[in-house]
Amino acid sequence: MVNTNKIKGRMKELEITQADVAKCLEIAQPTANQKINNVRPFDLNEAEKLAELLNIEAGDFGLYFFAQ
Repeated sequence: MVNTNKIKGRMKELEITQADVAKCLEIAQPTANQKINNVRPFDLNEAEKLAELLNIEAGDFGLYFFAQ
């Protein structure tokens, strides 16, 4: 389960839109919205691509993508 607040906060910080995320992940914008909001899961490849887009360092990956 992703940490929705951290993902959205980082997107806002970098002025990245859901459309940008969708394009990066090569998925539809509604699907990107569902993934960001924990309706649908990210697969590892998508999480890695999003981490790269959001400039998330490897040491912080778990804080964003493994919320409890």
